[in-house]
Order: sequence, then C-alpha cells, then structure tokens
Amino acid sequence: MAKDHAITKMIIILISSSMRLPLAHSAGVCVALALGAGVVPASSAQPVLVAVDGTLCDLTKTLAAAAASVTCLIPPGGDPHSYRLKPSDRAVIAKSDLIFHIGFGLTPSAKKLKSPGTVVAVGEVALPSYGGSDPHVWHDPVNSARMIRVVSSSLAPLLGDSDRAALQQRTAKAVAVFEALQAWQAKQFSSLPSAQRVMVTDHKTYSHLADRFGLVEIAMLDSHTTGGVLRPSSLKKITEEVTNSGAKTIFSPAAFPNKTLKRISKSTGLPIAKSPLYGEGISAGRNAVSTATVNVCTIVNGQGSSCDVSGANQLNAEWSSIR
Repeated sequence: MAKDHAITKMIIILISSSMRLPLAHSAGVCVALALGAGVVPASSAQPVLVAVDGTLCDLTKTLAAAAASVTCLIPPGGDPHSYRLKPSDRAVIAKSDLIFHIGFGLTPSAKKLKSPGTVVAVGEVALPSYGGSDPHVWHDPVNSARMIRVVSSSLAPLLGDSDRAALQQRTAKAVAVFEALQAWQAKQFSSLPSAQRVMVTDHKTYSHLADRFGLVEIAMLDSHTTGGVLRPSSLKKITEEVTNSGAKTIFSPAAFPNKTLKRISKSTGLPIAKSPLYGEGISAGRNAVSTATVNVCTIVNGQGSSCDVSGANQLNAEWSSIR
C-alpha cells in the first residue's frame, strides 16, 4: 500500500507540474484519471431498441425492462397498415441497435427502414413456414410466445452478463403467461356451443385466433366485395352467409361502426357488439395480454356465453408484474 501511495503521489506531482495546478486540485484530477484508466470501468450506454408495431412494443418493453431504451412508433390504437414514418421516427431509427416489426407486410413503411442496427421481422422469424395472407399473427398466443423468444434472443447479445440473466428470467415468465393465456382462451371458447363458435368481422384479422381455437371467421367485406364496396349483390351474399352461420353478433373494429356495418346489421338482423375488437395492436391504456383478453370476452359474450373476467384480470396482473 505504501509503495502504491508513493507512486500515486509521484503522478500527482508530475501532473501538477505539467498542468501548473495546485497540488490539492491535481490530486482529484489524478484520481479521476486513474479510475478512468481501468480501476473502475466506464459504464456502457444502454442498447437502443425500436418497436414499430403496437403489440411488439409491449412485448419488447416487458422483456427489456430497465436494461435497454425502447422507443415505440405506432401508438395504441394506431393502424400499422397506413402508418408513415415521421422525421422523429427516422431520427431514433438512425441511432438504434435493434428494430423490431412483425413482418408479413403488416406495416409497409417498415420496408423503408434504414438503420446501422439490426432489423428483425419478428413474426417472420417466429413463423418461418407461414404462407398465409393474415399478418396479425399475435392473436394466436402460441405465436406470441414464439415472438417473445425471438425478441429475447435478439436482445441478449447486446447485454452484459447480469442483464442477460435477468432477461432470461423475464422471458421465461412472459412465455408462461402466454401459455396460461392460451389455456384461459381455450376454456372461454369451449363454453360456446360448437354452432356458435363464429365471429363475423369486416376484414380478415383473426384467422390465427380462429385456427388455434376452432372458430369460424367470416370476414364479410374481404369475401364478398371488391375494394370494400358493398353492392346490393354483395349485401345479399353476406346476409345469406351470416344468417346461416350461427352468428349472434357482428363485431366492429371501431367504437363507432361505419355505415357499411350498419347496413349489414339491418339486413341480417344481428346487432353490432357494443365493444369493438382491437385487431391492429394494443388498445389505449392496455397491454398485449389485457387487449387479448378483452377481445376474447367481447367475442364470447357476443356469441351468447359469459367470459371469466376474474381469470382475465389475473393474467393481466401476472404480465404486468414481469417488468
């Protein structure tokens, strides 16, 4: 210790002499230089992450917690199909280490991303063999669990050992919540008679949910119109299909249904659900899990059964506790 102290004192004298500083002040400079030279390593900046899509935003923030800086581009309730990058988006993208988007053409502007970091189409990596036309893959909780693993494995190399270990723990908890969500959803849909496991919507958005749980999705406008134009012949075909389907409710993507859905409702005699379905991401004030449970409850209640709200709240609490 005495030898080390003598060496430090000698360095102080040399710095004081060369910089013409008082000895007391130069001691502080010397200590700072010594620490910066390797006694205490400087802390590295956090990884900068960008999540384009609303659902990925919540998944990424939950997994990253305080270990990374996360910027989300599309706000809750936003439409990824028509989203256009703003100058502020391009600025943060230019400084990012990782950018996540769903892929499958959900957000066309994602094709124009230019970044020094890595761009990951999370949905495409999670579902490499999917060849369908519905990019809303997260409505199947199994797909969401796969996307969680993709986000986690992409982020892990950017973190230190302790943060990486914590990430692995959060990843395991997140996957467990979505596995529990799958079981809860299966129970809700099984409460419906098989003839009523039908969901009537305007556009094809829930095929992954329908395929997972054995529902029939009737995407009226996609099936019977061109460009969404509802001609008399289209209305007749839709009315016939819907009235023979076992559907009890028409589900709207908006709180205020448009004129087209109102025409179909009048023609079929079916009411439009009071609560909308959130098909394009998370809804305002909610997260990926609570949005999923709200959607399922809307469908199940609209089709004549009763949803387990207590179980939904428990799932949401478990998800929110991960961060």
